[in-house]
Amino acid sequence: MILKIVKYPEPVLQQPGEPVTEFNAELRKLADDMFETMYAGEGAGLAAQQVGIAKRLAVIDLSGGKDPKQKLVLVNPEIISREGKLYETEGCLSFPDIMEKVVRAAKVSVRAQDLDGKWFEMEGVDLLSRCFQHEIDHLDGMLFIFRMSALKRDLVQRKIRKLQRAGEW
Repeated sequence: MILKIVKYPEPVLQQPGEPVTEFNAELRKLADDMFETMYAGEGAGLAAQQVGIAKRLAVIDLSGGKDPKQKLVLVNPEIISREGKLYETEGCLSFPDIMEKVVRAAKVSVRAQDLDGKWFEMEGVDLLSRCFQHEIDHLDGMLFIFRMSALKRDLVQRKIRKLQRAGEW
């Protein structure tokens, strides 16, 4: 089922997610719905906050649904190491049509649980590293606009207010 993606400045987007403690059919259904929602929005990742649920759950698929082996579910994830720097353009399904450059680590190691509650560690480089960081930021209540320069952030927020006034946001 495709869920509604909430847009900034919806308060849940800046709310840190509660740790997931129950690994059950409900969690699996939410993850499946999040993948379906992410694919419909043509995104590479989606955090539970983006569908209005303040839980530490994110899904990522850099293949856009073309390669089932690339589907990643991160439950209660944390970044355990960072290396290097990337300054690349990012977008976000909660900020439609807004693309801006932000600084991220070029390589990260992540520790997370799967849908059965089993812990695993994984490395991400370049795009996967950025996705890990972007989605884990969401789970911490941090948005990519807060990683932009103050000037860029102000311009983005003005654009959003203008779109809101026009009824287009």
